[in-house]
Amino acid sequence: MAHVLVVEDDDSVRLVVTTALRDEGHQVVEAVEGEAALTLIDRHIPDIILIDLKMPGMDGWEFIRRYHERYQRDVPILVLTAATHGEARGFDAGADDVLEKPFDLDELDARIRRLLGPDRAPVRPPSPSHSSDLPAE
Repeated sequence: MAHVLVVEDDDSVRLVVTTALRDEGHQVVEAVEGEAALTLIDRHIPDIILIDLKMPGMDGWEFIRRYHERYQRDVPILVLTAATHGEARGFDAGADDVLEKPFDLDELDARIRRLLGPDRAPVRPPSPSHSSDLPAE
């Protein structure tokens, strides 16, 4: 079971993602913007961070920059974005992987498993309920 931080300002996307992650056996904490996410990390460093780029307050780009400045631990960051040129912008920001919205929850699960590696990802077959697509923001 992995400890996952989900940073997403869209309530419906955050709810679907966190529910799917919990169904897969992950422990999930949530934030709606970058400053709140950094506060959560001060309490407990996650195994992986899923973050949107476009958010009010501290956006994903600023969060990634400040995260890398502040913390010594190298935690994988997966950007979830509907931004124009989101893939290139996510990698430019310092993300380890980028998943463009709308996305399939099975694809999200596969990306998380790849980033966590076999030692930290829970071993469970994908749930049939995770095959729906998420809407773009």
